[in-house]
Amino acid sequence: MEENFKDKIEKLVAETKSEEQSFTKNSAEEPSVQREMPKYQSHKKVWALKIKSIVFDTDLAKETNRETDGSATITPEEEGYAPFKVNHEYCHKHKPQAGGYYVVYEDGYKSWSPADAFEAGNTLIN
Repeated sequence: MEENFKDKIEKLVAETKSEEQSFTKNSAEEPSVQREMPKYQSHKKVWALKIKSIVFDTDLAKETNRETDGSATITPEEEGYAPFKVNHEYCHKHKPQAGGYYVVYEDGYKSWSPADAFEAGNTLIN
């Protein structure tokens, strides 16, 4: 049976608690942490596209024997959206993969999310 989102979070919290309890004070710079982290529920609005495919410029550069700019071209699964380019910084930081989501937050921050986590934590509103 597939774990639901709540079960996954509870498992992560239990693992974190276990790691926190094993973290002991070794010096004045490393305080002991022995309680659960504060819990939050997200209420952000985001814009997102599921990634059908992604072509990394590094792969194209190898084929054409040229330098790469480290970018990638994402093709969305949703119809009516053209493929678009993401820069090297985005690729290096987020390591996007097909099947996940390209996500843009209200403040313009761009991210990537695995499909399971995104779909468990977000509901389409329009």
